[in-house]
Amino acid sequence: MSPALDLEKTLATLRPILWQALEQLRQFYRQGQELTVQDKGGDPVTLADQTIDAFLRHALQRHFPASQFGYLTEETYTPGQPLPQPYQWIIDPLDGTYDFLQQTGEYAIHVALVHEHRPCLAAVAWPEQEVIYTAIAGAGTYRETRWASRQLRVQPPNEGRPLRVVMSRSHSGERLQAFLSTLGGIQQIPMGSMGCKTASICQGDADLYVNLTGRSAPKDWDLAAPDLIMQEAGGAFTYANGELPRYNRADVQHWPPLVVCHPALSRRLGDRLQAFLEENQGYSGQ
Repeated sequence: MSPALDLEKTLATLRPILWQALEQLRQFYRQGQELTVQDKGGDPVTLADQTIDAFLRHALQRHFPASQFGYLTEETYTPGQPLPQPYQWIIDPLDGTYDFLQQTGEYAIHVALVHEHRPCLAAVAWPEQEVIYTAIAGAGTYRETRWASRQLRVQPPNEGRPLRVVMSRSHSGERLQAFLSTLGGIQQIPMGSMGCKTASICQGDADLYVNLTGRSAPKDWDLAAPDLIMQEAGGAFTYANGELPRYNRADVQHWPPLVVCHPALSRRLGDRLQAFLEENQGYSGQ
C-alpha cells in the first residue's frame, strides 16, 4: 500500500461527509411514495440514489481529486477497463433500494477505497439505525454513533442454538433453500442491504450469509465496503473456494458463490457449498 496516503486522515475526512449523506437519505426515506422510481437494467433507481451519489462524488472530489482517485459508483458506471488511478473510491449511494421503497429500514450507504484491487478503507452507513461502520486495513472495524465508538469482533456460532442466516427478501430462491436445508436446523432472518447483513453478523445478531448468484451477481459497489468491514472484524468474506474478492477489474460482477461468516465456519461451509453446486450442476467454476 502506498505510504503517501494517510488512511486515518482519509477516514476523518470521509466521516462528516457520510453523516451528511445519511441525513439526506433519511429525509428521502420519509418522503415514501413521493420518490420517482425508474428502471435501470431490471433494478429500481430512485431520485434518492442519484442525489446521494452526486453529493458523495462532489464532496469527496474536493479532497480527493480525480487525477489521483478513480470514482466507480453504481449510478455513473459504464463498462470498460479498470480505473487507472492508484486509488479508487467505490460507492453505492443506496444499497437495498427494494427495502428502501418497501420501508423496511434495511438500506445502507457503501463507500470503499480500493488499492491494488482490495479495499483499504471502508464505511457502511445504516441510516435508520443512525450508525456508521468503519474499517481500515489492519486497524479493525468500529461501530460509530454520533456519541460513541466501539470495536467489533465476529463471534463463532453458538453450538447450542440454530445457525442464524441472514437472507435477502428479493433474491432468495429454491436453490439457496435447498442448500440451507443441508445445514440442519437454522433460523432464517430476512434482511435487506448487503451492508446491513454484514453489520448484523459483525455485531452478533446473525451468523451467516450465503449468495449463490444465479442469474445475477453482486457488483463491486455491493461488496467492497462490507468486505473490509467483515474482514477487519475478524470474519471471513470470501468466495466458496476461499479466495478473496478483487475489485476494479474489467468485470464489476462477482459470479462465484459467496460465504460470509466466522472463519471457524467459513472453510467447512465453502467446501460444502461447492460440492452442493457441483452435484446440482449449478457451479461453473468461474
